[in-house]
Amino acid sequence: MKRNTLLTAAVLVVIVVAAISAGLYVFGSQGSAAIPCSITGPSPSTKIQAVAAENFWGSLVSQLGGTHVNVLSIVSDPNTDPHEYESDFADAEAIADANFVIVNGAGYDAWALQLIAASNTPGQAVLNVQELINQPVTANPHFWYSPYYVNDTVKAMYKDLVCVDPIDTAYYKQQYLTLNASLGVYNEQIDEIRQQYAGTHVASTESIFVYLANATGLDLVSPPAFMQAVSEGNDPPVQSVVQFQQELQNGSVSMLVYNEQTMTPLTQSIKALATENNVPTVGVTETIQPSNVTFQVWMNAELLVIQHTLNAQALGQ
Repeated sequence: MKRNTLLTAAVLVVIVVAAISAGLYVFGSQGSAAIPCSITGPSPSTKIQAVAAENFWGSLVSQLGGTHVNVLSIVSDPNTDPHEYESDFADAEAIADANFVIVNGAGYDAWALQLIAASNTPGQAVLNVQELINQPVTANPHFWYSPYYVNDTVKAMYKDLVCVDPIDTAYYKQQYLTLNASLGVYNEQIDEIRQQYAGTHVASTESIFVYLANATGLDLVSPPAFMQAVSEGNDPPVQSVVQFQQELQNGSVSMLVYNEQTMTPLTQSIKALATENNVPTVGVTETIQPSNVTFQVWMNAELLVIQHTLNAQALGQ
């Protein structure tokens, strides 16, 4: 028994060291006992029922909750533009019955906030990522593409799970440490790209890539007015279209990133122009694809494609 206890302790030490080396949040000296809880509802007698408006946040809370949490991710269809999602009665019922709800905020899933307000479920924990990271409602909503915001959100999810189900605090703590260690690979890939290619000029058809470009140190030169308009489903200013075309034609851009889930005739023409001018294109998605993999597997795959594309450009291939 003593040997098993020592072995468990050693494993946890390794996980904590991995999380620290990856630059992730770890517990302070007071541990989970210092976590303030504002949730007044009773602890669930069985599993926590959690609802995530989108599957990227759903994947993370599912990994944190493990066998103690049932997670429903509402927006996960690869053929759906999440910006245009319309909720139904099943969504309303799921949110009303949930102990814990995670929403992105910043106008991305206003339908979920409306359902939360309508149900007004007593004692329900609600995590709004936009509010957590102190961003305005008008902010670029693609927060899950920022490793810093992801780390903040995972930390907040852990705290909320402990508040909802304090009896299982030790379990959630171990799950939290394990998830942070797993996210270390994702953070290391971002660091590698930054070390190799910081300052490299890249472009994107919309604002989905802004946070990841910043994290990797890539210089995103596509017109902000173009990216924002496309992300919001609007026509970009004519001057921004002309500027974007010129950037793709003058040979200064090493890669074009586009959103596979929100393609329009305009973004297709921009992608075609990039190909004509030997600018490689990389597709990313709003939600986890395929939907049965974890957040970090999805992100790692996208980062590998980005890194390999930049490698090939650097080698002139």
